[in-house]
Amino acid sequence: MSDDLFNSPAPSIPGADAKADAPLASRMRPRTLGEYAGQAHILGEGKLLRRAVQADRFSSIILYGPPGVGKTTLAHIISQETMSRFVTLSGVESSVADIRKEADAATKLRKLNNQGTVLFVDELHRFNKAQQDVLLPHLERGTLRFIGATTHNPYFYVNSPLVSRSQVFTLEPLALEDLQSLMTRALNDDVRGLGHWKASITHEAILHLSNVADGDARKCLNALELAVLSSKPNTEGQIVIDLAAAEESVQQKTVVYDGDGDAHYDTISAFIKSMRASDPDAAIYWLAKMLYAGEDIRFIARRIVIAASEDVGMADSNALRVAVAAQQAVEFIGMPEARIILGHATIYLATAPKSNRAYVAIDAALADVKLGRTLPVPKHLRDSHYKGAENLGNGVGYLYPHDFDGGFVPQRCLDGGKQYYEPTTHGMEGRVKERLDHYRQQWEQAASGVEK
Repeated sequence: MSDDLFNSPAPSIPGADAKADAPLASRMRPRTLGEYAGQAHILGEGKLLRRAVQADRFSSIILYGPPGVGKTTLAHIISQETMSRFVTLSGVESSVADIRKEADAATKLRKLNNQGTVLFVDELHRFNKAQQDVLLPHLERGTLRFIGATTHNPYFYVNSPLVSRSQVFTLEPLALEDLQSLMTRALNDDVRGLGHWKASITHEAILHLSNVADGDARKCLNALELAVLSSKPNTEGQIVIDLAAAEESVQQKTVVYDGDGDAHYDTISAFIKSMRASDPDAAIYWLAKMLYAGEDIRFIARRIVIAASEDVGMADSNALRVAVAAQQAVEFIGMPEARIILGHATIYLATAPKSNRAYVAIDAALADVKLGRTLPVPKHLRDSHYKGAENLGNGVGYLYPHDFDGGFVPQRCLDGGKQYYEPTTHGMEGRVKERLDHYRQQWEQAASGVEK
């Protein structure tokens, strides 16, 4: 039995043991809930997570959010607030044996010192099913108090038994005001921050850094540190971070965008829904975000082709032609010029009249084929181009529409007369509706034996 179980150390304070040469973001980690920036929706006064921590009544928590919003820091603070031993495992490096080892140590510590253990698993989504399943009995028995952190949607990437035993809290990107507050605190902190440099920052510079950080506190603070350390004092011995220095410290904004995760699916969803909502400005913005982040242009083009039929459809059939032409042109041209073609197609679809009736019609028909009785092909529509077909009655009674005025004859092609396609009056589909209403009226008259 190791000595540290008899004399378990106090929970570590975030940033307290950070070396002087550690990055600013590491040194400035919040130490208490009072210092913690953002996430008021779960940590504000009276909110669920804050109440659970203050009352020491939590068991299993999953923290879900993008990088740099404080998931690891919050886990440290929770363990400190509850006076628990804090143990960290990595979803990338740790094994089943590591989990069992920490569970055994937690059991012994509970018996010896009556102290609980918080097991923090970073990048929880990297744990496979077996690793996640090993946690379950220890959570059931209360051996471990579990906190998992993930940038991937836990409802997709974490096993449902573990999710069902945990409270899932979503952490949002930090607001501009939160990031600016963090930078101001860092510039004024003589112990952990940059206070000894006697640096100041202009309003334009702090606004630029908070904007390009994209809600990521780590990125924001590290850019601030680079700006301070790389700037020369002025004639009065002061370091002033102006807009030029801020821009130099962040050469290019990095958009939070994972190629196979939530940002990928959420952004393409916003893109499609913006075109569907006839909002070209929003659609172009989401397109720009995807292009800037390096999304596969073929993936975007495929989604545009689908939307052309799903959302524009018969209201403007030219939309499909534009979309297919764009898809082919994108394959031929590539970036960066493909952005122009994708922008063209996006605006065309966003501003086109909308109808999903063709989409609804095919799904309704498929549902009938799948769930209902399969209808036989009427004899007059069956193939009659072979010897003996007439003896079987195939093709008998078929009326060739082009032999009639207007190229139409009121002869139904589906028994029962069910209507799957119900056109709107939007755009070109309005003319289709007028023509189809006329045809359907004649079909009904023919079926009832009424003279035309």
